[in-house]
Amino acid sequence: MPVGDRELNVLGEFKPFGLVAEAFDGKSSSDNPQDDYSYFLFDPEVARQRDDAENTVCTSSTTDGSEHELFIRGNRIIWSIGARVYKRFSFPSKVLKACWCRMGDLSEALLCVLQINSLTIYNTSGEVASVPLPHSIISVWPLPLGLLIQDAPEGNFSVHIPFSSPSASLSTRDIARSRREVGYSSQNNSTATHAFDFIYKTDGTSGSSHLILKDPLEEPQACKTIFLISQPTYIEERGKLNIIKEFDERTIWTSNCVPLMASYNKGKMQHSVWVAEIINSNLEVVKSGLSDVVPAGVLTKQISFRRIWQGKGSNGPSSKVFLATDDDAVQIICFLLHEQKKLLSVRLHSVEIDDEIVYDIKPDMSWSIPAIAAEPVIVTRPRVNIGLLPFVDIIALTSENSLLLYSGKQCLCRYTLPSFLGNHQLSWVTKSLETSIIHEIKATGLTDAVQGRVNVVVNSGKIYRCILRCNPSSSLVNNCITAMAEALNPSFYNHFLVLLWGDSGSAFMAKVDSAVNSEWESFCHVVMTLSRRSSDVSLKLSSSDSHSSWEFLIDSMYHKNYGKHNSIAGIPPVASCNLQGSDSSRSLLMRTDNHEESFYIELLKEILDSLHAVYESLKLDILRKRDVSLLVVLLCNIADSLREEGYLDYYMRDFPSLSNDFGMCQSSLMNEIPPSLFRWLESCLLHGYSSAKISDLPFLIRKDGTSAVCWARKIVSFYSLLCGAEQLGKGLSSGVCYTVASGSHSTKEELVVLAMVGEAFGLQELDLLPVGVSLPLRHALAKCRDSPPTDWPAAAYILLGREDLAWSCPVHPRKPKENELHTNGSLTFQSAPYMAHLQPVTIPSLVSDTIELENNKLEDVDSVDGSLMDGMEHIFNSSTQLRYGRDLRLNEVRHILCSARAIAIQTPVSPTASDQDLQQAQLWQLAQRTTSLPFGRGAFTLATTCTLLTEALTVPKLVLAGRLPAQQNATVNLDPNVRNVQELKCWPEFHNAVAAGLKLAPLQGKMSRTWIVYNKPEEPNVVHAGLLLALGLHGHLRVLTITDIYQYYSQEHESTTVGLMLGLAASYRGTMQPAISKSLYVHIPARHPSSFPELELPTLLQSAALLSVGLIYEGSAHPQTMQILLGEIGRRSGGDNVLEREGYAVSAGFALGLVALGRGEDAPGFMESLVDRLFQFIGGKEQKTERFYFLTQPVDEHQRTVGQVMDGTLVNIDVTAPGAIVALALMYMKTESKLILSRLSIPQTHFDLQYVRPDFIMLRVIARNLILWSRIYPSEEWIQSQVPKVVQHCIDGLADEMDDANNMDAEAFVQAFVNIVVGACISLGKLCIFVPRKYFSLLLPVVSYL
Repeated sequence: MPVGDRELNVLGEFKPFGLVAEAFDGKSSSDNPQDDYSYFLFDPEVARQRDDAENTVCTSSTTDGSEHELFIRGNRIIWSIGARVYKRFSFPSKVLKACWCRMGDLSEALLCVLQINSLTIYNTSGEVASVPLPHSIISVWPLPLGLLIQDAPEGNFSVHIPFSSPSASLSTRDIARSRREVGYSSQNNSTATHAFDFIYKTDGTSGSSHLILKDPLEEPQACKTIFLISQPTYIEERGKLNIIKEFDERTIWTSNCVPLMASYNKGKMQHSVWVAEIINSNLEVVKSGLSDVVPAGVLTKQISFRRIWQGKGSNGPSSKVFLATDDDAVQIICFLLHEQKKLLSVRLHSVEIDDEIVYDIKPDMSWSIPAIAAEPVIVTRPRVNIGLLPFVDIIALTSENSLLLYSGKQCLCRYTLPSFLGNHQLSWVTKSLETSIIHEIKATGLTDAVQGRVNVVVNSGKIYRCILRCNPSSSLVNNCITAMAEALNPSFYNHFLVLLWGDSGSAFMAKVDSAVNSEWESFCHVVMTLSRRSSDVSLKLSSSDSHSSWEFLIDSMYHKNYGKHNSIAGIPPVASCNLQGSDSSRSLLMRTDNHEESFYIELLKEILDSLHAVYESLKLDILRKRDVSLLVVLLCNIADSLREEGYLDYYMRDFPSLSNDFGMCQSSLMNEIPPSLFRWLESCLLHGYSSAKISDLPFLIRKDGTSAVCWARKIVSFYSLLCGAEQLGKGLSSGVCYTVASGSHSTKEELVVLAMVGEAFGLQELDLLPVGVSLPLRHALAKCRDSPPTDWPAAAYILLGREDLAWSCPVHPRKPKENELHTNGSLTFQSAPYMAHLQPVTIPSLVSDTIELENNKLEDVDSVDGSLMDGMEHIFNSSTQLRYGRDLRLNEVRHILCSARAIAIQTPVSPTASDQDLQQAQLWQLAQRTTSLPFGRGAFTLATTCTLLTEALTVPKLVLAGRLPAQQNATVNLDPNVRNVQELKCWPEFHNAVAAGLKLAPLQGKMSRTWIVYNKPEEPNVVHAGLLLALGLHGHLRVLTITDIYQYYSQEHESTTVGLMLGLAASYRGTMQPAISKSLYVHIPARHPSSFPELELPTLLQSAALLSVGLIYEGSAHPQTMQILLGEIGRRSGGDNVLEREGYAVSAGFALGLVALGRGEDAPGFMESLVDRLFQFIGGKEQKTERFYFLTQPVDEHQRTVGQVMDGTLVNIDVTAPGAIVALALMYMKTESKLILSRLSIPQTHFDLQYVRPDFIMLRVIARNLILWSRIYPSEEWIQSQVPKVVQHCIDGLADEMDDANNMDAEAFVQAFVNIVVGACISLGKLCIFVPRKYFSLLLPVVSYL
């Protein structure tokens, strides 16, 4: 099959990030030659710790999915992650080589840096151990057994070298770590006293040329001051062990995953592959005569290298050696022979004996492909492991400059460079003698492969980072391909891969930005192609069969027997033989077709089994229902092609609608019953584990190491443990493997909890299960919640909902960086993986910190963290982390409501004079927005904290300044010459303090009078005034005495008086407390007797006093108070400030409504007259009664003649109507009084609409709905019912052409319509706390329409 062409996705031109970091550091490239540096890229898994469950914190910063880079120049190393510097290292001498290595039982990878005189070893936390080298070292190589150190041939050194831990020259700081108990107990002397094994030059003979560093340092208690002796390194040749002395082989490659080493012998012109093995023996110590130096009882460990392959015929060493995987899932070692322009691959044979893997290479087990460059990549099977190693493909560059992708020796596709790069970025022009030649760009090399990314070197000298498409965007396609890779026979899967990659219709392989739907369609197309091929072969076989009666007779046994006994005269018996011979060729062809048919049938059966396992796994995830519906159609097509009636019937029972496409299954006896997880789970719950059939579990779920159906495997393992399955090592008797966290257990439920912790199965995962499946697991959690064992990990307690026990879990010894994270973060890092998502909720930085430089750090001025006092910092604590986790809405609310930082103003980099005026205008608009933020913050932080009575309350700043990001965040303030800034900030500061006081919880006990006085400033200010109002709203001002109240009043500070009056009224709400009432009436001139001296009280204080009276007398329907407040609504103007006069009337209306709150129908007898007077204030017709007169004039009307605003004798409804409407709404709230509704009507005619102000119509709509409280319904129809027909008819006809007069009428109708709809929406606010989503979805289109 011809290979398909795929377009290579170029990420961009590649440049080592270390060069960029050096440029930011100010390092001049002229000081160091450009070629005097080296680098290598590596996968994050290289530096990841082995035990992620116990070391989540330490590895979180180094495993974010980006490629890592080690950049080496001179004596410096820069470790970067993506486009961010992670760590820097400096050394006293030049760095010769650096590599990653894992040693012994250490869980973390070690960075080994070779210098001229020393070897420095770092762990991922930055701790260092420096080992001095007594002689010259050529290179170091990582192995699973330790670090292989290659000695210089001429290196001589002394016999005894002391290496002891207390030596100051050994290390700058000992590495403290937890070790496994085996091999390090005082009773077991199975390890040497130091990890460095040396062989020394004695008796004038050459020592070992290779050393093994098995551990950087021993435990502090194990590091005794002992003279270390040599531990020889051996090679095994022809069955005999020999010490490596003059090792002619040049080491060119080692593996840090498997104990393999490759070398090249220049004299013999051959490559060799060696396997490292451990030999435990004291024989060589005795033979070397050094037994007097070795402590008694110490069992030495030697390393032996055994040659398992050698290949001759190469003039030079291989330029590249790496591990890959053959097409039949066998590991191979690849040698790139540049001179021969080929990639030689040697198949590696491995056998597991006694829990140890023995490696070997069988003869004639090698093959080669043409290549001048090659790199290992992970493309076709991104999540499949073959033993300890991943499945690795090969990207090869041929001498014809073609990029080919291989899966083993099977070529899958050809990659081409994008055409637009060739036209713009990958071409150059050479001009000579007025002629220009455009050279075609070709790939000339491959380097730095990591996962599915590789560097492509082109003939222009540039390097481009490219990515090979490996993982589909569709999770369903990804699951299916992974399942097939894990379940299918290698030959079957290779056939599928060839078809998948060679088919040009596979859109998700050909295009990087392909859609999810196209990926699934392409996958289905490939699978159905296999199905059609199987059908074609079957059709071919059926067509080759005999169709005529004569051919049937000739092929029958009767004809053969008859021909033997009755030969016809003249026709020799040979004729029949010739006839049979002609038939034999046809039978041979039929056997070939039969083999091809069986191949495709077996392939489709395995595909059906693997995809059915995915289907069963997806059914256990409620968020994958759409994927299940897509997958079942493909499964039905496959089952129909294979004539699997049992599978078709099974799928149609899950999706009955499929019967329309595939028909009903008629056969009563199904040839095979498909596995069913739900059937297995039901059997376990009903009859126990022993009654459940293993055949109900898909084979892929029972296969160890699978990732495609790991979700279902976890559920099966939980149910198996819950129903009493037997534990067999790492597996269960049900055939599935499982992982259990450390901790004791006495019941099956406790074992299930530990298994859920070990499998990283938390509450979020539990919510993804169907309700019936999750219920037994939730029941197991509930049974363990009351008294769980005390030795469980914190994650188990979090899973049970026992965060109190999780906090008390002992913290394991941590490194300094981990301790810092633990103290700053909290339990979130201790209870991985279930609290791994519960990071501290803070505002994320809006300035991208791409490079972390020590002397050049960017300050994120647009972020909000714990150090900024914005009045909301107390919310973001551990409990908030538990409630919200990664939900960023809380962060966004805090970001929006923060008024303690300057606001960004977008301006040009070089502003002009007009731009400065624009800045001031924009800053004025933003300042008005900032002044409104305390209202939202007060609601956001309401009753969220408790204060200490020994601490003063901190009020966040209200910053009205702005900053200019385009001008290095320069601060700009409001111009005081344009506007009075202090007047602007007065009441906003008051509300800011109210918001700060509202965050105090009202249930923390009785507030101390001393604390309130303690917070009282020496000079009255608006901040303390707002705090008084907040304390009053919480009911804390009852602790103040009359003397305290008088002292506040005597300060004659307007804001303080307003805050105190409203706060006292809120604290004494509905009590009619006489002393407080008297103090309030002093501020209402209507209550002053005629002989009382006239006080010049600001209208603001009078308005606050009126509202306070309403709160004090709330619900009392006190007649005299109602009479006073009614008179204040219609009071004549006492000044020339019309706005204050309207506010005064509204305050009186609110107060009157509060006094008679909901008592309009059961109040005293004068209520009818009071209502008539209120309707007169609204503008309705007068209905005078015999009691009307005493309500028409205020008691102090003779004093209201000095105002400059002339009211006349009629009522000014523009002033009185709002207060009167509010009073009626509160008096008759929830009464559904038809009389009041009929009089408080919405205008129904053109004249009424012209007579009533539009904003008054909105107030009437709100008032009517407050009266009809129970009839408010959140629906669009209800909102439309509030609009009169005359208004709706006019709105519907707005599209018609109208003259100027009609335009004026239309404007009135539009304003009326808008105010009516707004009033209806405000009325719906009473339901928003019950059905907020429905309320939001209802109002959103209304707001968009308006």
